[in-house]
Amino acid sequence: MSNTTGDIPLQQLVLKIHSRCDLACDHCYVYEHADKSWKTRPVVIGEETVRQVARRFAEYARSHKLSSVTVILHGGEPLLAGPARIRSLCTEFSSALAGISELDLRIHTNGLQLSRRHLDVFREFDVMVSVSLDGDQAANDRHRLDRRDRSSYDRVLRAIDLLRDPEYRHLFGGLLCTVDVENDPVVVHDALTSLAPPRIDYLLPHSTWDSPPPRGSSGSPTPYADWLLAIFDRWTEQGRTVRVRTFDSVLSTLRGGPSLTEAMGLAPSDLAVVETDGSFEQADWLKTAYAGAPATGYNVRDHDFERFARHHGVQARQRGLLGLSETCRACPVVESCGGGLYGHRYSSARDFDNPSVFCSDLRALVEGIAERITERPLSPAVLGPAALRSAQQEQDFALLDYAGARLAGHPDWDAVWRELTRLDADADTARHLNRVLSHPYVRLSLRQAGPAGSSTARFAAATVAAAWHARTPIRLAWHQADPDLHLPTLGTLTLPAPGRVEATLAGHELDVRTADGTRFVVGDQPTDVWRPLTRISVSDTKQLLVDDADPLRAVFAAPVVAPLAEGALTAFGDLLRTACKLRAEQGPEDDDDDPNALRVGAVTPLVAGSELQLDTEGLGGLGVPVDFRPLDLVRELPRLGRRARLAALRATTDLHVPGNRAGRLFTEAVEGLADLAYRGHRSPGGEQALARAGRALDALAALPDRELTETGRELLAQLREERAARAVGA
Repeated sequence: MSNTTGDIPLQQLVLKIHSRCDLACDHCYVYEHADKSWKTRPVVIGEETVRQVARRFAEYARSHKLSSVTVILHGGEPLLAGPARIRSLCTEFSSALAGISELDLRIHTNGLQLSRRHLDVFREFDVMVSVSLDGDQAANDRHRLDRRDRSSYDRVLRAIDLLRDPEYRHLFGGLLCTVDVENDPVVVHDALTSLAPPRIDYLLPHSTWDSPPPRGSSGSPTPYADWLLAIFDRWTEQGRTVRVRTFDSVLSTLRGGPSLTEAMGLAPSDLAVVETDGSFEQADWLKTAYAGAPATGYNVRDHDFERFARHHGVQARQRGLLGLSETCRACPVVESCGGGLYGHRYSSARDFDNPSVFCSDLRALVEGIAERITERPLSPAVLGPAALRSAQQEQDFALLDYAGARLAGHPDWDAVWRELTRLDADADTARHLNRVLSHPYVRLSLRQAGPAGSSTARFAAATVAAAWHARTPIRLAWHQADPDLHLPTLGTLTLPAPGRVEATLAGHELDVRTADGTRFVVGDQPTDVWRPLTRISVSDTKQLLVDDADPLRAVFAAPVVAPLAEGALTAFGDLLRTACKLRAEQGPEDDDDDPNALRVGAVTPLVAGSELQLDTEGLGGLGVPVDFRPLDLVRELPRLGRRARLAALRATTDLHVPGNRAGRLFTEAVEGLADLAYRGHRSPGGEQALARAGRALDALAALPDRELTETGRELLAQLREERAARAVGA
């Protein structure tokens, strides 16, 4: 989480391109709430304003070295701007950001005006389209009528049918549904999933303490939690084949991962809004608070994005835990809830220093999901290293299946999926696929699969790498958005420019061709454009992979270094060899039997002067400063191994109900035993570590039975046994 302000770059821009709408939804935050500024703004954004916004945003992206940015076309109803104007706008942003940042263009629409002319423009610029729909016709027509009080339902379905056409399917971003607790939640969800969207966003109706949300007729103190949990149960019953952002976010934060939505979690805001007149605004759902709430007084003619980012209102939404009310900071589910959406905290008495007006619902939702997902039976992963590795591999493939379901329909993905399936079907090639999928940064790709284009490119490269290791023929083509084509576990090929690539493997050489016909031949040896990764021999059968080039390797608390020059890489490898020799001199390693032995998937060089550390995702990466001392690494191994085992167990099974205090106690117990292993039980520090571990273990043992799973109780028994043995040794 972030507890500082002003250090979070803006990466999302909501651009209002039309300020009127062809629907008259009675829950609309633009037209039906306190702020009426839309009446004074131009109906359509002007071409000069678009140029200024694009130029300013590109300047900001360049100064902050942003690898990617998102521009969301919004309104009113943005399709009313017309295909020609939208095409001109997309061209302006694509041109301005070319060579600076990868541009992710999106549009949020009610769908009424959607036509093939629009979709042809969107296909040209890869614009992802999200459509608002509140469920079946009865649910949708409660609020989403046009200005003649007519149903919009059939017209929206026609738009969605167009999006589901094979030539446009890859542009379908998902459905946006505003929650009404008077609608049947399962009927709503089934109606939406029947349209096969890649994602559904269930949105709480924008409300404040001064204008609280309708609570429905059920009499429940938590009607919104009840409604969403009914859908969660149905979603789980269906196999979770459709992404639901609220649920995905809660599942992520309960497991220690990032928030996936500004509506929940402690992730800082990275969003700017520009209105049709060029005015900078904060998130426009603030219009529900009071007239002028989103206003900043800035505009793109006189101010840049840097100035906007320093606005006190923007920074207030970047303060993480420190930006929440005292009630929220003391709440056990704050990591998942995050105080709710900023605008929902408003009251005229205390401004935004309140919990969300949905506070009780958000807590009940998080706790309800936590209880539902807890895996209570004993997992073999806690019983030994081999079982833990097997559990990790099972999870790798489960995540791959999940990513595959989300990416289905992208023009290149089907070919990638066929090759992945082929590699997995044969025992010999499957072990090489496992090898690539278990690489720490490929595992991270599986967890964080994002836009179809970038994810498809990443998985295509990983598939080619697996085929390389297996020495099996393969041919794949995809759009490569970065000139550095990185093949996980293998190395990096520097292309002349981003664009279409085709990779063909036959024998021991990989042939890569670009759209202009340029051909590169990649082998085991480096060339001017091919830089293979380095492997350090640890023993006759084991090697360490030094990965200083993977684009996803920046998962450590300390900064990673740029790919090392030949001399620096040789020196770093020599230090690792010395460390391995020192470790061997201490006696034989029982890695196969010792649950606390450190198993490293990749060693990534960190900046000089930093500490040895595991990757923050706990996926098998080890960060090592370029100037480390070999003896320090050897001394740290017992401590790092214990931390890594706990991280791996947490990633593959449940030790306790997610989000409760047992998680902190397990961390304290393992850290105490890890420090004890590092310092030795006869040192003063060792005695303190022994006592610290004992207090945490006693507190775990005193928890109510339902708070720990069978796996958690087994781990607790193992840790208590280890502490007892060390106490006797002391």
